[in-house]
Amino acid sequence: MTSNLAAEGALSFNTNALDYVLIAVYFVFVLGIGYVARRQLSTSLDFFLSGRRLPAWVTGIAFVSANLGAVEIMGMSANGAQLGIATMHYYWIGAIPAMLFLGIVMMPFYYGSKVRSVPEFMRKRFDAKAHLVNAVSFAVAQILIAGVNLFLLATVVKVLLGWSLWVSLIVAAAIVLTYTVLGGLSAAIYNEVLQFFVILAALVPLTIIGLIKVGGWSGLKDKVVPTVTDGSVTASTTEQLSSWPGQALSGFESPILSIVGIVFGLGFVLSFGYWTTNFVEVQRAMASSSMSAARRAPIIGAIPKMLVPFVVVVPGMIAAAAIGDMINLKKTGTGDITYNDAMLLMMRDILPNGLLGVAIAGLMAAFMAGMAANISAFNTVFSYDLWQQYIVKDREDTYYISVGRVATVAATVLAIFTALIASGYSNLMDYLQTLFGFFNAPLFATFILGMFWKKMTPAAGWIGLVSGTGAAIFVFILSQVGVIDLPGQGMPFVAASAAFVVDIVVSIGVSMVTQPKPVKELVGFVYSETPREMFTDPEDATNPWYRRPVPLAGFALGLVVVLNIVFH
Repeated sequence: MTSNLAAEGALSFNTNALDYVLIAVYFVFVLGIGYVARRQLSTSLDFFLSGRRLPAWVTGIAFVSANLGAVEIMGMSANGAQLGIATMHYYWIGAIPAMLFLGIVMMPFYYGSKVRSVPEFMRKRFDAKAHLVNAVSFAVAQILIAGVNLFLLATVVKVLLGWSLWVSLIVAAAIVLTYTVLGGLSAAIYNEVLQFFVILAALVPLTIIGLIKVGGWSGLKDKVVPTVTDGSVTASTTEQLSSWPGQALSGFESPILSIVGIVFGLGFVLSFGYWTTNFVEVQRAMASSSMSAARRAPIIGAIPKMLVPFVVVVPGMIAAAAIGDMINLKKTGTGDITYNDAMLLMMRDILPNGLLGVAIAGLMAAFMAGMAANISAFNTVFSYDLWQQYIVKDREDTYYISVGRVATVAATVLAIFTALIASGYSNLMDYLQTLFGFFNAPLFATFILGMFWKKMTPAAGWIGLVSGTGAAIFVFILSQVGVIDLPGQGMPFVAASAAFVVDIVVSIGVSMVTQPKPVKELVGFVYSETPREMFTDPEDATNPWYRRPVPLAGFALGLVVVLNIVFH
């Protein structure tokens, strides 16, 4: 198992009474939101989809906050410390275009068809086999990813209180479990809105103070040192201070292959696979009060999302330029710490008391937001798509709310054990991108082909999914035995690309020799067979441009293009 600074007790925060009071106040609000949300529950739709009554700004912030967990705070700061500015690709190439595509193109299908989950969409577009494959694979993925968030949350609890990792895991899990069981998705979403602002209150001062410490942006660039891994330089100073061609990130020696890998593997397959078919994210938009609000939710979320790297990636770079332990790790490739510790080191060495308490609460908020998102999506899919569909049908509504609560408890217990898997990775982005390649990339291929090609058959739906996942696992095995040797995140890019291509090819081949569904059953699920009025909301005609999905998406796209040019 890879060593982890906090897990070994080598890191301790100089917290005082003020810090603990601020943390306690935060948790009172978290549990209070769960209690208040419980009083609004009357149906299973309330528990699993907030009754589809939330405004766009709430679901939009929750949309980005649900992702602002382990991937962002620890994984991206680790990447910033190790690889530098190229990490921005995970946002400006690997998130924003897909979020805008979801809002403009795909949300009308999800929201207009009135499905309760992404797997249910698969069942209605294809058949029960595709539905079952998707539901089971999604459920497994959420347990694994929830473990990542739980492990990092437990790490902070351990550092704060000095408890053992197991005790920290159980206590951290209990906190998330309490408010999710109490209030369902509404509790998770409103807590995600609160957590988003707590996270910003923690990370913005951390970044500003850190930049002052290193002499501003120019001072930071002057202090960047090459990254050494296994005795060789894997990210030079120049590579860390420019985003293209991003060879340190992709692992390819060829600049052209690196750009192709980042644009196709990350920007298209992994990104669109995650943001457009991952029910964890889609569920937030589906809880919106109208078609227009559902479409605007991911677009609204895209605007703060493109600014997040300035308070996540940049602190990682600062840690690697100003903190001795991290500088030693970069120069030698060895030490008692890992890149995952970059954010914790920044908090320990830079923040004064008071701000330290806010930062600890913010860090815990991030991990709880991520884990609660995974758990709430899991309990919806388990209850609606597995239990109600295949095990116990046609029971009263309150029965399925009870099933959802039991599923929440079970998922949290399982996440305690999958957290131990996450603890074995020195850079959690490697682990997470591998999981996304297994589960999201083939699903996106099936979705995009099935949504725009009416002749794709039900048999192709599940066979393509299984084949794509198998291709990703095969590439992973090749990397483990040394046949494919790519540093950085090159292997997940290749695995995701293989999953996408194999899924598309197999799906087309199977569709040629099997029977498609009747055209009348494809309305609302295939673009060419769906009336245009299903894609619009009457209220859009009278709304100002910033409350209409298409103009708002154009504004967001313009912003991200500018950021890509400025920080190329």
